[in-house]
Amino acid sequence: MTAAIEGISDAPVLFSTEPTDCGHLIGITTLNMPKSLNALSVEMCQLLSQQLEQWQGDEQVVALLLKGAGDKAFCAGGDIRRLYDSMSATAPMPNPYATDFFGHEYSLYRQMHFYPKPLILWGDGIIMGGGMGLMAGCSHRLVTERTRFAMPEITIGLFPDASGSWFLQRMPAKTGLFLGLTGAMCNGSDALLTNLAEYGVGSQDYDVIMQRLTQSDWQVAANSTDKCDNNSAYSIVSRALAAQPVAELPASKLAQHWCAIQQLINRGGLGDIDALLQSDEALTELDADFAADSWTQRAVATYRHGCPVTAALTYALYHKVTDLSLEQVLYLETNVAVHCAANPDFKEGVRALLIDKDRTPNWSRTLAECLSAEGQDYIQQHFTNPYAKGEHPLDDWLSAAALGNEAVR
Repeated sequence: MTAAIEGISDAPVLFSTEPTDCGHLIGITTLNMPKSLNALSVEMCQLLSQQLEQWQGDEQVVALLLKGAGDKAFCAGGDIRRLYDSMSATAPMPNPYATDFFGHEYSLYRQMHFYPKPLILWGDGIIMGGGMGLMAGCSHRLVTERTRFAMPEITIGLFPDASGSWFLQRMPAKTGLFLGLTGAMCNGSDALLTNLAEYGVGSQDYDVIMQRLTQSDWQVAANSTDKCDNNSAYSIVSRALAAQPVAELPASKLAQHWCAIQQLINRGGLGDIDALLQSDEALTELDADFAADSWTQRAVATYRHGCPVTAALTYALYHKVTDLSLEQVLYLETNVAVHCAANPDFKEGVRALLIDKDRTPNWSRTLAECLSAEGQDYIQQHFTNPYAKGEHPLDDWLSAAALGNEAVR
């Protein structure tokens, strides 16, 4: 039986615990904004962070599970409506609300990546943007036949943030760069292929999986804090989830087309990639089956209609973060995000997609203009720290006491 910690059913995040047969607890976190597809707000990030910290210090809690309310989405991104409202012509630079929004969101991702207890994701339904950041921060990720994930920021003039620069870089055959440029919608099999998930299960299997977890022997984990130990909580969760029969998921489009995608992304610089993506004839010459697939055609259409500045930022970030730590990546993403909140394309993209819903954004630059000397200066300005000395919200991350440094001592 679930014991309520937060008893308010209309709270944006619900917390409860599930008792195990041996007297321990599994913490359950439910994003509770189904009408907005559980989009993340500042308040939700704060609540999640506070509860993670509380459960970290509770020896009874052996593992945590994250899920979304409703049957449509785990989390479809960040709640950017208020962020849009803050992006006025008179807003200071850096925008205080943008600092608050991205600072709390990125701090939560960092906390999750270094969390000492297993974080289990029930990744059923839509997962986009900020939801992808949560997904990437979990240690054990389950996807279903209903999972749909994407990084569609090119449609709103932002960039694949929420640690996207980190996990897109780590996908095989440069498929992450393709997904960042095109916002292509992927499925559970794609998540397994790209190291975003470990287990494919049926959407009806939640109760059975919870039973496997609660019936596991958690007593042995009390004596092991080493993730590599065969009796650690991580190993116990892995065994419980692996015991669930593998579900039949939709076929992976990335696996089907990886060769064409790899050739496309390695065609040359961004200008060369763009020339190929803008030409139906060139795509057909590259790979006729790839070009004829409706999945490819939707991705290409998204790219062609998308923001050129986003494409340039996505390409630059992909190559810039190759050797950076997670904390360095999130620090850099904060700089870029705050600059985007001050520049015209992000506001225009949100207006066209979510406010006026006319889907006809007037982007500030063409890609050719982004690739000019002046345009490249503009793109590079996004990476500069916009804060006065000591005021960057993530300054302490790069100190000798940073969590990332703790991991390699």
